[in-house]
Amino acid sequence: MHILITGGAGFIGSHTADALISQGYRVRLLDNLQATVHPKGKPDYLNPKAEFMLGDVRDPAVWLKALTDIDAVYHLAAYQDYLPDFSTFFSVNAVSTALLYEILVAHAQRFKVRKVIVAASQAVMGEGRYRCDSCARGPQDFVYPDIRLEAQLAKGQWEHLCPQCGRPLQWLPSDESVIRPCNQYALSKHSQEQIAIQLGRRYQIPSVVMRYSIVQGPRQSFYNAYSGAMRIFALSLFFDRPPLIYEDGRQIRDFIDIEDVVAANLLVLQKESADFQVFNVGGGTAWTVSQFYDCMQQTVGKQLTPKMEGLYRYGDTRHIFSDTSRLKALGWTPKRSVPDSIRAYWDYLTSRQDREDILAYAEAQMRKLNVIRKSEVR
Repeated sequence: MHILITGGAGFIGSHTADALISQGYRVRLLDNLQATVHPKGKPDYLNPKAEFMLGDVRDPAVWLKALTDIDAVYHLAAYQDYLPDFSTFFSVNAVSTALLYEILVAHAQRFKVRKVIVAASQAVMGEGRYRCDSCARGPQDFVYPDIRLEAQLAKGQWEHLCPQCGRPLQWLPSDESVIRPCNQYALSKHSQEQIAIQLGRRYQIPSVVMRYSIVQGPRQSFYNAYSGAMRIFALSLFFDRPPLIYEDGRQIRDFIDIEDVVAANLLVLQKESADFQVFNVGGGTAWTVSQFYDCMQQTVGKQLTPKMEGLYRYGDTRHIFSDTSRLKALGWTPKRSVPDSIRAYWDYLTSRQDREDILAYAEAQMRKLNVIRKSEVR
């Protein structure tokens, strides 16, 4: 079986390629080596048994070449950051997916792709599912808050409040039925989900969508300006720079190890029962941001008091945690802990020669774009 992985030089793509090759699959990697992710060009960790192809998933000619003799596609190429170039999110994430199906349909006799697996994001669920224990009239009486706006955050009011009684809401795990995309990245990913499931079903191209939570482990780029608590905290400790923790550090996050993500990716490739479904892929344990940083300090043996200055990133969700029951029903379960992920990433970071202290630059960029803002909290 011959597999195409778009975004194949990236974090999830390269690990998925290694696992597929170890199981005897032939793998072709397609990547445009975007400078903000791969500033030094083609990474040295790519599997030498994989065929590498340089190209952009927004180019029809690139797809026509990349899909030659391919049996299945992992469409992992994505644009993610916190930049206000809204159209780029849709052109890379959504339009490229539409283009993939357009070509598969237009050239149905030429290409015989048996499955497409698309990378979505937990961000599609937005602020997720909540409940007010005081006001709920039944076990299914949930609240789905909208994104927190400046008027609230500027006052340092971090929690979502019940629209009836005004008390803080209690967060709950969110399953795949929760769809509340709030920012440009999430909106583009939801569009990508719909393209894959609906066009896949209509044209009988078995398709699966994977909603990844916060994936962690070796090969995460050091250069992304916004995402990655693992990267930010590890680089902070490595360069002895106290990290910023936004809001009050009590935000709930859902971290998952890259090896567990790869196991899920391979499982849905093999399972016909996964076709035309969306799956949450999460770690199964809720962590606050502060707990995660404490765990990292303990795991790597370094201590630095973080800065908590009432800053916030405009557009962040307050709490989000994925219900993975649907994926577990296929026989998958996460096996690696957050300390496991931290140890693996720290070993990777300390072994690299190309690491750079880009934290100050990234913070300055987010301030310049007015992503980082200051609340009235003292």
